[in-house]
Amino acid sequence: MFVLGIDPGLTTTGYGAVRRTGGSHETVAVGVIRTEAAAMEASRLAEIYRDICSLLDELEPDAMAIERVFLNRNRSTAIGVGRASGVIMLAAAQREVPVDEYTPTAVKASVTGDGAASKVQIKQMVLRRLGLGALPGPADAADALAVALCHLQTARFAIGKRPA
Repeated sequence: MFVLGIDPGLTTTGYGAVRRTGGSHETVAVGVIRTEAAAMEASRLAEIYRDICSLLDELEPDAMAIERVFLNRNRSTAIGVGRASGVIMLAAAQREVPVDEYTPTAVKASVTGDGAASKVQIKQMVLRRLGLGALPGPADAADALAVALCHLQTARFAIGKRPA
């Protein structure tokens, strides 16, 4: 199975593509999509959409996993993340790539075994599980790898969840 993990954001969207073959995991691509904070929001969303479309066309993943938007104290940030998530899901739907969303707690629990794990613990487990010498920066890219790993872990137990 080959999954494109996404940590959505209006300013920085992290992505991490991970392939599971047998019992091993391979990092295929990792990075971030950045938009200029001073640009109009519609232009920023269009840029995220175009870049995600390019990634999907280039990588051709079996599935996309995206971190679910959660409400926090900064409502405008949550709205921007929600909009970015929407254009990302649209790009996947147009290519018939299945999308699953995971809460931050679910990602932490899947990757570390503890839904309250710290960022440091998550990074350590991502490094270990992917056999990386160092995590790619910024944190959004590493978080996207964690989302992809979460999906790969969860998908193992989701037999019959979705038609093949």
